[in-house]
Amino acid sequence: MAFAQRSVSAGASPISDPIKVMVVDDAVVIRGLLTRWLGEDKGIKVVGSHRNGKMAVEDIEKSNPDVVVLDIEMPEMDGMTALPLMLAKKRDLVVIMASTLTRRNAEISLKALSLGAADYVPKPESTSEVTTSVDFRRELVDKVKALGTRAIRMRGPARTMRAETSAGRTAQPVQPVPSRPTTDTRASFRGAAQPAAAAAGGRKFQTRPYSSARPRILAIGSSTGGPQALQEVMKEVGTAMNDVPVVITQHMPPTFTAILAEHMGKAALRPAKEGEDGEMLKPGNIYVAPGGKHMVLEKEAGGVKIRLTDGPPVNFCKPAVDPLFDSVAKAYGSASLAVILTGMGHDGADGVKTISAGGGSVITQDEASSVVWGMPGAAAATGVCCDILPLKDIGPKISRILKGNTR
Repeated sequence: MAFAQRSVSAGASPISDPIKVMVVDDAVVIRGLLTRWLGEDKGIKVVGSHRNGKMAVEDIEKSNPDVVVLDIEMPEMDGMTALPLMLAKKRDLVVIMASTLTRRNAEISLKALSLGAADYVPKPESTSEVTTSVDFRRELVDKVKALGTRAIRMRGPARTMRAETSAGRTAQPVQPVPSRPTTDTRASFRGAAQPAAAAAGGRKFQTRPYSSARPRILAIGSSTGGPQALQEVMKEVGTAMNDVPVVITQHMPPTFTAILAEHMGKAALRPAKEGEDGEMLKPGNIYVAPGGKHMVLEKEAGGVKIRLTDGPPVNFCKPAVDPLFDSVAKAYGSASLAVILTGMGHDGADGVKTISAGGGSVITQDEASSVVWGMPGAAAATGVCCDILPLKDIGPKISRILKGNTR
């Protein structure tokens, strides 16, 4: 498994109503197992369990789930056929695709994201592996809770206020825990630290000016919601990355990352592939960390090369963003440009501090445009980011910076 998270997104308000979930899988053992796992969590209520997409579509309006865990391959109506029909019946429905780690299913899962699915969970290939996989169970439950909580909150403050008032308490937003303040003494930055930057929800975060050094690399970290966000960013950045390589860590399992690299290449109209151990970085190329490995960079005479390591998960993730960002800072210093996009957990928060301490620049996605504001929220809370931007503005901003303009 590529990663397993333990916490819901930073900055999310607690919801007293349980998250209503429907499970759709043709395998009775798997369906029963997922239903039991989800039902054991006090914040989740399973409201439907079906063996094919047709039955699930017919039950959407009656059961009214917040989240559907949807298998891909099923008789009578498969997941890809059911997906648009479900979304047509309930526009704010969160659909999480569940598929085994085959290339075909990876392709289908990524296509489902473009058609409206919120995310996916890769299932182990055999029933026995599913039964014993702690990581799969944790990832399933955490994604249901993170995405379901956001969906409920996005329906408006009125519902959240009603839910919390009925529980006998006043709604209070949960604030990310800020990092310890640091002093910026780097000559590579223009001026003093800016006092604050506004993020979604009215919260204020400390920001810093961009490095005066023109970037020689672009490093991006992302997780839940990342494939869609990366696609949008790379479409914009492709025309501006002539002189820099792009390195990406997206929390994904093997097979998925190879296909993601292909999609990034098509979006940017640039060469893109999984990084290979010992490979030298080339400007204008995109390198995606392969699932199940950490990708780091190593400076040597004549350039910078990729190293793949098989160490333990970092922040419960493998690949993880922090090791990549740490190595980027060492190899490129003030010429580093790092970006944190949507994702659960806090992976990348330590890495952006390393990038910043080395004189580099950091951009993070704002809360309103993030599928889950865990990773970008944690990065924003460090106080070392240069900008906290909506997704639509990140690609254009990166393009300007790569061309030497930080305004």
